[in-house]
Amino acid sequence: MKKLSSVSILLVFNLIACFGAAHAKVAEPKLKAKEIKDVTTPKLETATLAGGCFWGMEDILRKIPGILKTEVGYTGGFVPKPTYELVKKGDTGHAESIQIQFDPKVITYKEVLVYFFRMHDPTTKNRQQNDIGTQYRSAIFYHSPEQKAAALAAIETVNASKKWKAPVVTEVVEAKEFYPAEDYHQDYLQKNPSGYTCHYLRD
Repeated sequence: MKKLSSVSILLVFNLIACFGAAHAKVAEPKLKAKEIKDVTTPKLETATLAGGCFWGMEDILRKIPGILKTEVGYTGGFVPKPTYELVKKGDTGHAESIQIQFDPKVITYKEVLVYFFRMHDPTTKNRQQNDIGTQYRSAIFYHSPEQKAAALAAIETVNASKKWKAPVVTEVVEAKEFYPAEDYHQDYLQKNPSGYTCHYLRD
């Protein structure tokens, strides 16, 4: 048997190494474009609403499929960084509000507004039952021209339905800075199941 020269041996080893590397590359799994799309986070939209005490509004909205995040706070006023102690006096211009993040593929903005008009009385100016003051006003703070149009159309629909004896007084205004309320206000009725609320879903 002829002996292989050192050059031949080196050539054989190089061929084996290249063959192994080629197999390793072929065996390596690749993520397809469709799979990448499927694992991305859904694009969420924001809605900001006011309709009386924010505890009860949050307790209803957080249970609705498609609404993924709720946060209560203050908006629509002229005092920077307001606190509850200031807002409750009714002279900062802010409304007790809730800001939600929702998946429009599960629930549309129009559907969110249907729940909004069912959970409070939109015909009482600056009042929800025993809560009286501008901080308890009914308002929709729109984040886009499309939201503004949807809000105005929803008000027309509610008025035409005659479900309320008086016309809707809900304000439709452009969204301003939203200031999250103090921690003890967040998810209040989850922390205090027997706590105060004047909100419920009407037919």
